[in-house]
Amino acid sequence: MQLLNISEVYQIAIKIEENGVKFYSSWAKKTKDKNLKDILSALSYAEVEHKKIFEKMLKEIENYEPKEAFPEEYFQYLRAYADGIVFKIKEMSKEARKINSIVKALEFAIEREKDSISYYQEVKNILPQTQHSELEKIINEERKHFLDLTHIRDSVSKRSKK
Repeated sequence: MQLLNISEVYQIAIKIEENGVKFYSSWAKKTKDKNLKDILSALSYAEVEHKKIFEKMLKEIENYEPKEAFPEEYFQYLRAYADGIVFKIKEMSKEARKINSIVKALEFAIEREKDSISYYQEVKNILPQTQHSELEKIINEERKHFLDLTHIRDSVSKRSKK
């Protein structure tokens, strides 16, 4: 039984990126540490760019409308569902208060990318086989972001040890 369509997965991916933007930008506004504020702003910007990539991918595939009588309500449901995935705003805010360095902020972001990758790997189980290649595009984007963040963290760690 198919529970999701790849178009819906793209909608969820876009919502996850929007949540990341909100989270990092609000966190950047709250911190007084200039370096940490800069890295959080950069993370927020990266999420904006990631969202644009997913929006472009969504436009490249067929337009999907759910069969329900109220498609807008259905997509509102999907967006609300995405709010509880990866960037669980209330839980993340509590965790963020413990972060006091750029390295820890980057490690936090890396964990969110790993959460996303794991989520999308699970989604494969409820997508038709014919849509797995589209899902792999999302997973590959998340992997790129994960690697970028890992390289930045490693670079910052090396500099701070000198």
